[in-house]
Amino acid sequence: MANPISDDPKTPLIPLHDQVERSESFSWSIKSILTPKNCFILLGPLLCAVICLCVKLNGPVTSRNMLAVLVWIFAWWVTEAVPMPITSMSPLFLFPLFGIATADEVAQSYMDDVIALVLGSFILALAVEHYNIHRRLALNITQLFCGEPLNPPLLLLGICGTTAFVSMWMHNTPCAMMMMPVATGILQRFPTGPTQSHIVSNFCKAVVLGVIYSTAVGGISTLTGTGVNLILVGMWKSYFPEAEPITFNTWFFFGFPLALLIFFALWGILCLLYCRRGSGQALSAYLDKAHLKRELQMLGPMAYAEKMVLAVFGVLVVLWMTRSITDDIPGWGVLFKDRAGDGTVSVMMATLLFIIPSKKQKGEKLMDWNKCKKLPWGIILLLGAGFAIADGVRSSGLTDILSEALDFLEDVPYLAIAPAVCLISSTITEFTSNNATATLVIPLLIQIASSMHIHPLLLLVPGAIGAQFSYLLPTGTPSNIVGFATGHIEIQDMIKVGLPLKIAGIAALSLLMPSLGTYVFGTARPVQ
Repeated sequence: MANPISDDPKTPLIPLHDQVERSESFSWSIKSILTPKNCFILLGPLLCAVICLCVKLNGPVTSRNMLAVLVWIFAWWVTEAVPMPITSMSPLFLFPLFGIATADEVAQSYMDDVIALVLGSFILALAVEHYNIHRRLALNITQLFCGEPLNPPLLLLGICGTTAFVSMWMHNTPCAMMMMPVATGILQRFPTGPTQSHIVSNFCKAVVLGVIYSTAVGGISTLTGTGVNLILVGMWKSYFPEAEPITFNTWFFFGFPLALLIFFALWGILCLLYCRRGSGQALSAYLDKAHLKRELQMLGPMAYAEKMVLAVFGVLVVLWMTRSITDDIPGWGVLFKDRAGDGTVSVMMATLLFIIPSKKQKGEKLMDWNKCKKLPWGIILLLGAGFAIADGVRSSGLTDILSEALDFLEDVPYLAIAPAVCLISSTITEFTSNNATATLVIPLLIQIASSMHIHPLLLLVPGAIGAQFSYLLPTGTPSNIVGFATGHIEIQDMIKVGLPLKIAGIAALSLLMPSLGTYVFGTARPVQ
């Protein structure tokens, strides 16, 4: 009902309660606009505008524009003001608008052989997950390492080793999400709450920490293990198109020995801190081989579909390893005049999964597109953004300006700067994603290597692998969050294990890169 109009001259024309409501509404509107997230959204364009208006570089206008766009993108990546996949698509409109590259040139960065490699390997990983092959593998290996009587360090080695092996062939996050239920399924046999002994609690911590860190360590071994390795390979190909490419087996011959050293350092740290002598007797009351056998029996014998997925996966690994072997022993790639890449066979073998029947139902194939809805498109878009940025930094002339600014590093010895690069990269990655860290540091390291007159890979590999050493905080990677969510570990547990593991990783990398890395990557030869 409307308020009646009064003849009293002291009566306000606008009702007071309406004024209060409007005032509260205005106040609420201001608060809803000035949220931290909205401020972070404005931060990117604001920093971009400041650089465009106030910064003058000794080069073409496109180099300044590229720097401004870089700051905009990284501001959104670091603050996550805009979802990372959406930020990853921003070069598609920012580069053409700022005159850095044409729309077609930018779009081409989002689909190349490396992206094809990721797509194919992710589809195969989804097939492995769908048919529960990872669980069967984990239970078999855990049963093998369980020991009779129970040997906790050996069992821990089996769980961590299985996780690291699975992580070699799929991305870290899905690996952690698949293996953590397997690990916690074993731990469910232990008592919980106030009745849980200190020995049992420590072993639970060791298992959960072992899974999340083995996921990260295993991913170092292969190109498909983590997005950082693929970002490095893609940027190397973009910056140095005439140089020898980093193939699957080239990376494996370096990454696997390095991962092996870090893995055994992890196992030693966990055993030292959480699996003391005498713990086997206390744990054997709750866990034995009979439990694992019952779990395996529940899965039943391997079906035809599981065997075929394993066969396709095995053939793919062989094709990856034999495409290019050595200079004296050429791989099968020469049959196609080196036109086929790792992505070629990855997509080809993934396609077979949609052709081979599963023999479960009439007309059903091993895979269908509905099963592929979980494909991590965010990772794929992030890879594309990294490649687009690499092309933009080079074509805009920003690389030349960065190279001149870093000339003072020419006389710094490599043995001093390589561990520093790894340490800086591993520190940044604790506060932002591994992939974003790699995308940020790799272009800078290329210019630092140019200033020092050394082979770029001598810095790029430590920088990229250092970006995977996010061991200290739960928020460092999604894998860490998966482990932290189990409730078995706390932040101090991660710091207690993660800090010595990070130091061990940096030490192993600083040792292997100038020795094994020189041989594998051919860093003694000049870059073409």
